[in-house]
Amino acid sequence: MPAIDSGGGHVRLRLDIAYDGTDFAGWATQSGQRTVAGVLEEALSTVFRTALQLRGAGRTDTGVHATGQVAHVDVPADALVHAYPRTGRPAGHEFLPLVRRLARFLPTDVRVLDIRRAAPGFDARFSALRRHYIYRLSVAPYGVMPQLARYVTVWPRPLDVDAMAAASAQLVGLHDFAAFCRHREGATTIRDLQRFDWSRHGDLITANVSADAFCWQMVRSLVGAVLKVGEGRRDPQWCAALLTATRRSSDFAAAPAQGLTLAGVDYPPDDQLAARIAITRDRREL
Repeated sequence: MPAIDSGGGHVRLRLDIAYDGTDFAGWATQSGQRTVAGVLEEALSTVFRTALQLRGAGRTDTGVHATGQVAHVDVPADALVHAYPRTGRPAGHEFLPLVRRLARFLPTDVRVLDIRRAAPGFDARFSALRRHYIYRLSVAPYGVMPQLARYVTVWPRPLDVDAMAAASAQLVGLHDFAAFCRHREGATTIRDLQRFDWSRHGDLITANVSADAFCWQMVRSLVGAVLKVGEGRRDPQWCAALLTATRRSSDFAAAPAQGLTLAGVDYPPDDQLAARIAITRDRREL
């Protein structure tokens, strides 16, 4: 859909969003649950005085955080003009008053960092080239510093980061990740995992995971499997062997949600957005 839909009379806005996922039941709106999208939709609908629906680049699970979530919302053109008429603000700052107003409406655990008119053809989910996640663990004997406790998973056993890196490297590429995905009927589990590596700074161990897209619980499952290698309970080749599975493996548990953060989403140049949507919607094959 174009950024300005003359037929439907809507203007598409792009929102850059951060949140602490601890007290949210995930991203997607759910009846009777406090969700990130639900809270944002309520605030936006109040500001524009009309019901609005938000579409995100990724549906994070319960307890997962974000510093780089991206979403779009289609606002009726007359509501937009009435609430935020153009008053000579320079490009990139048109919706600064809206950002400030939302900061007053929203709870402190979710922030809208930036708002701008979306380019023609932009779709927060289907235009995306890749998503970047970060997973953080602490192996400190005392656990985690209080200021980081909501964002870092405490791991009570020593971890061999070199072995974990070796296992992760074998998973990078275009594969069927069925062993690492919660099953969804009719959904493909073929993904292009473009980065999966580890670093250590003192007692803090960090994984960087990037792919064109992720299926349900895939990042946490990848981390959970590699942690078994890090503990010495499996060898690095075991993770690669899991790629032959056709269903979610029961040989490992997904890593806890609290250590996971959606750090960013990449998009192609504006003139390639529509083509990217066609590629994303096409069912993947190996």
